[in-house]
Amino acid sequence: MRKNAVVFGATSGIGKELAILLAKDGYTVAITGRRAEKLAELKATNPEKYIAKQHDVTDIKASEVVFKELIDEMKTIDLVVYSSGVGGPNYELEWEKEMTTIATNVIGATKIFGLAYNLFKKQGHGHLVGISSIAGIRGNRHVPSYFASKAFMSSYLESLWMKARRTKKAKIYITDIVPGFVETKMATGNTFWKAPLDKAAKQVFAAIKNKKKKAYITKRWRLVATFLRIAPATLVMKYL
Repeated sequence: MRKNAVVFGATSGIGKELAILLAKDGYTVAITGRRAEKLAELKATNPEKYIAKQHDVTDIKASEVVFKELIDEMKTIDLVVYSSGVGGPNYELEWEKEMTTIATNVIGATKIFGLAYNLFKKQGHGHLVGISSIAGIRGNRHVPSYFASKAFMSSYLESLWMKARRTKKAKIYITDIVPGFVETKMATGNTFWKAPLDKAAKQVFAAIKNKKKKAYITKRWRLVATFLRIAPATLVMKYL
């Protein structure tokens, strides 16, 4: 049986590696991102397995158009992965930096989540995966919008999970992927427990296959998550 997936943010990092793993597993994978040349490079490795769509998730109207095009082309979509994400230090709280992060991690994500959920409800099945972050557990004085946006994403995904549990006429799965440090352009400087990209992607793929509600990548980051939840703010701020 043919399986179809869409990966938003497939030009690099976890999104790209995951698209490769999905294609190897028999999926036809629609890959999206802002850099058309990167999409073309990936598609060229297996033209029959990939559908490339240049797309910026911050363009909400374009998201609707792209999603409709994919439905028309693929007919059914079994899996949607939102891997787009941006964020960086903003010591002076410059609005443009904050807005760039919010536009991708909150507004763009929410739009795709809604489009995917409503499609799954209509077609009777589907699996939505969001790549959030360990950063979403607590705040951070240097990178406030990124940490807050990932908290929003995790909370929204859990809300959709609750909604899916009450949706009797459709079998919808929701997975929140919570990475720690992974060897991507997002993880800069000296960081501990930084996972190789291929190892992280394989664990994400396994979590999707097992339809996990939440998965920490790599698994040891569950320990950090537990500490962050119970630690007092005065202690956390020394490290964040």
